[in-house]
Amino acid sequence: MSDTDTWISACSTADLEPGTGLKVPGTCPPIAVFNIDGEYFAIDDTCSHAEYSLAEGYVDGDTVECELHYAAFSVKTGAALTAPATEPVGTYSVRVHDDQIQVAATQRCVIAESRL
Repeated sequence: MSDTDTWISACSTADLEPGTGLKVPGTCPPIAVFNIDGEYFAIDDTCSHAEYSLAEGYVDGDTVECELHYAAFSVKTGAALTAPATEPVGTYSVRVHDDQIQVAATQRCVIAESRL
């Protein structure tokens, strides 16, 4: 976690069953958090191949498969495991505080400046 990261509550531990993921509200870029056998991991929610939500994907062990073109990613490392994806997705630190799953999220979106 860096000095520019902010802990964001994703959901309660009761809301994220083992073998499932969900999109963390209000993050930019979008982040997905997953429960893998009682351990929590967070990665970019957007597939690096075709900009589709990974939280909507199929979780098998510690892998999530994008529903759009079936690219698979490691939930633990963000590594692209199968084609058509070749680029990894970002990972984020996760902690549990008072039964809330929290993600250390860096706000990386660029806001365009308006020009006169």
